[in-house]
Amino acid sequence: MNPQAPVYVRAEDDAWPTVVYYHFHAWSGRRPFWAGLFTLLGGFPIAYFPYADLRLGNVSLAMATTGGAGALIIGVLLITLGLALWFQEAIRVFAGVAAILLALVSIPVSNLGGFFVGFALSMVGGALALAWAPGQPVEEAQESVAEQQPGVVGLSKADAMADTGAQGVPGPRGTETAHASETTAHADGGRNSAG
Repeated sequence: MNPQAPVYVRAEDDAWPTVVYYHFHAWSGRRPFWAGLFTLLGGFPIAYFPYADLRLGNVSLAMATTGGAGALIIGVLLITLGLALWFQEAIRVFAGVAAILLALVSIPVSNLGGFFVGFALSMVGGALALAWAPGQPVEEAQESVAEQQPGVVGLSKADAMADTGAQGVPGPRGTETAHASETTAHADGGRNSAG
């Protein structure tokens, strides 16, 4: 999701294709859309090629293998993972890892992963699912930065230097211990006893 993208507000005279386009764009921007699409498209050749046959006149060329059921299962699982990435974006890490593993398993099971077409599409889809991260709107991103650095934003230079000691060296903060010998690691001059 692009947090800097303008928000679409429907005008009275917008045609329905414009409205559909912007609604689809908003929907696809909030989820790993391309990861789901590549994973979904990768499942089709993996499931199809073991059952396909090509007819050239009276000659029939069949691609059937003994692992046809395994190829069908792998293809259906990849299609299901692609749909799950579209509608359940919270499982993107699981779906990405599963898509990559299923693509690798499809090489020996399903005619070299659907003649490397389904394999490549599924690998790209799984990698995109793992790499996708939900975006934050600009306001939330600025608030989270301000929350991570409390007290820094509104301080002047004099206020920031108030905790410094002699010669501009910062002193201990309220959460730090004033003396290092108060901890057990520094007791007895730095020597610890084991018993």
